[in-house]
Amino acid sequence: MPTVPDVFDPARLGPATLRNRIVKAATFEGRTPEGAVTDDLVDFHVEVARGGVGMTTVAYCAVAPEGRTDRHQILMRPEAVAELRRLTDAVHAEGAAVAAQLGHAGPVANGASNRRPALAPHALPSPLSMRMMRRATETDLARIVAAHADAARVAVAAGFDAVELHFGHNYLISSFLSPALNHRSDGYGGSPERRARLARETAAAVREAVGGGIAVTAKLNMDDGVPGGLRPDDSLHVARRLEADGTLDALTLTAGSSLLNPMYLFTGDAPVKEFAGAFGQPLRTGLRLAGPAFLRRYPYRDAYLLDRALRFRDALELPLVLLGGITGRDTMDLAMRHGFAFVAMARALLREPDLPNRLRAEPRHRPLCVHCNKCMPSIYSRTRCVLDAPV
Repeated sequence: MPTVPDVFDPARLGPATLRNRIVKAATFEGRTPEGAVTDDLVDFHVEVARGGVGMTTVAYCAVAPEGRTDRHQILMRPEAVAELRRLTDAVHAEGAAVAAQLGHAGPVANGASNRRPALAPHALPSPLSMRMMRRATETDLARIVAAHADAARVAVAAGFDAVELHFGHNYLISSFLSPALNHRSDGYGGSPERRARLARETAAAVREAVGGGIAVTAKLNMDDGVPGGLRPDDSLHVARRLEADGTLDALTLTAGSSLLNPMYLFTGDAPVKEFAGAFGQPLRTGLRLAGPAFLRRYPYRDAYLLDRALRFRDALELPLVLLGGITGRDTMDLAMRHGFAFVAMARALLREPDLPNRLRAEPRHRPLCVHCNKCMPSIYSRTRCVLDAPV
């Protein structure tokens, strides 16, 4: 029987060595006005690095101007290298590694904020911008694949240890994987193999761009949580193809749709009132009326994605990252016993950035996060735990 690693043991992620197996998951920090790398953003990641994570992940780093969820997000371009290097140097000084989450928001982009149409597998009305999304052409897709490779080169120049490719939550690549959103009849639609084409081309282009210099991982939906959407059978098909391609060093397993069913990932309380308050009219009234249908309630439990993720663990040799309700030492140890290489956490670190250090010193420490999810709407101002963190 193989030895079960301790979550605080050092671990290899591709060419990188992490001081432990705890990853700060990519959640938008709300600290990049007009896409700038601010002192506030640097301090955010330094704080969790100092708090003991093995690696922190900068989210969300868009590969194209129309691929931002809104204009207040980092656009990966050569002009950003110096400021991003300031962030990576500061994290490294605390002993942690740092990853950049790369992606294209696709149908989750706000075309009004970006001042250019959002892209999707098909022309669809956008609930975010109240405008039509544009059908992505094959020329668009080739450009976006190349843009991911260019963004990865920027990440290398800026000193990142890894890039995480965003294949989840019905962002662009995830929307192509989803039968509910992708009804195309060309080479990017129809069968699971063709719907996986964009993900595989993107991973291959990024791997070719970075070689073995930094780690390449992807965040993949196991389940969209949407009628007719991606389900575990199809997702496992994608994961097997990515593993066979040899383009990834690890896979993070996730769920849910930022476009259609965000609470499927987060579970716990649905902060409808707080989300409505984060927007102006008419979206505020719309959320108050339709919010309970959009922000559905799913009971929270620790390690709530584990049951689905075990199917992937049994089928794959690729190192896997478990997220979803990873808070205390008990859930971390559970993930290690089941063969996951890493665990990822986010909400618990907003309230306790030093949670890994606390758990290492006192394994029985109970995390303070109560899963109220009121932190979620704070991404539109400054992401924080609203229970006790100052604005």
